[in-house]
Amino acid sequence: FARIMEEGLVGRLVQVGIRTQTSHTRAQAEKYNVEVYEMKDLYRERRLPQFEFEGLLYVSIDLDCLDPAFAPGVSHHEPGGLTTRELLHILQSFRVQGGGLVGIDFVELNPSRDPGSESTSVTTGRRAPGMSAMTAAKIVKECVARLLEN
Repeated sequence: FARIMEEGLVGRLVQVGIRTQTSHTRAQAEKYNVEVYEMKDLYRERRLPQFEFEGLLYVSIDLDCLDPAFAPGVSHHEPGGLTTRELLHILQSFRVQGGGLVGIDFVELNPSRDPGSESTSVTTGRRAPGMSAMTAAKIVKECVARLLEN
């Protein structure tokens, strides 16, 4: 994220679901005024934040923000992440004034680590999507619905 902040490409950066940070990433976040919502703080407050944005909004989702119990098909397993329902709530409830959602990217799905993706359908003979791929598809569907609201 440091490069986009150095170049002044965004006015505000919010990270939700962070479980670990190095001293370097913490210093970078402080340097660029990145809003970081760590999991330990979310659970201490026992509620998800309500996000409000102004202007144009771009959302980037790392599937590994979810706990591995909900998305094991990622490269970096880190227990203690968001539930699927929590992520969907965040995506369905944020507000944007004076602009709108203009784009989304979705990263970190790793089919080679996704349970169920090695199965072949008896009826179609095709490889079945894994558990994480199905979770990712649901999240992408919700994001597209938000894009279409504009």
